[in-house]
Amino acid sequence: MKVIAVIRTDMKEKFGLPRQSGLVPGLCGKIEFLPEFRNKDALRGLDGFSHIWVLWRFDGFDGDKWSPTVRPPRLGGNKRIGVFATRSPNRPNPIGLSLLKLERVDGCDIYVSGVDMKDGTAIYDIKPYLKITDCRPDAVDGFAEETAGKKCRVEFDCDTSDMTDDDINTIAALLGDDPHPSYKTDPDRVYGMRYKDKNVRFVIKDGAAVVINIE
Repeated sequence: MKVIAVIRTDMKEKFGLPRQSGLVPGLCGKIEFLPEFRNKDALRGLDGFSHIWVLWRFDGFDGDKWSPTVRPPRLGGNKRIGVFATRSPNRPNPIGLSLLKLERVDGCDIYVSGVDMKDGTAIYDIKPYLKITDCRPDAVDGFAEETAGKKCRVEFDCDTSDMTDDDINTIAALLGDDPHPSYKTDPDRVYGMRYKDKNVRFVIKDGAAVVINIE
């Protein structure tokens, strides 16, 4: 398959990314098409839709060392589940699928929100979301229902005076999804999440993500 575009986001590394698209509405992105596909005609009519499906490549995975079972972090990182019952990146074909809110189409660029991809992620295809066929209110979420809505309390124990409210809210939303491996319980361990040009350092203490420094 051909890469048709890349997405530009404020997340520079995989760690800290939302586990699914739409979980952090304030995390935005810009889809930039490669020269071969940078054609306004290819986007004609897209602005009439509110959401789009985006097919993309998991960075750092080539499918050669895939495993039939994986350990979903949300289940503690110890319980094994079949890879095709998860959205793990470690699969035979490292393809991701995200449902993103379409904010606007500007020339040959697409602005979206609710992203779950790091900056520079390669995109294979874009399709409009159709509520008449893609929405299934009676769907069952399998084992994912066990952790549905699970959030982590977020506290800031550092100076945030040089940051905007939008950035603070986005960081809080990212950490509220509890990005640290749940099987690691050391309260003194410091984690680092790259957001924009900043390194957000935090610890997990008493069930909360406590931001101790923003470099």
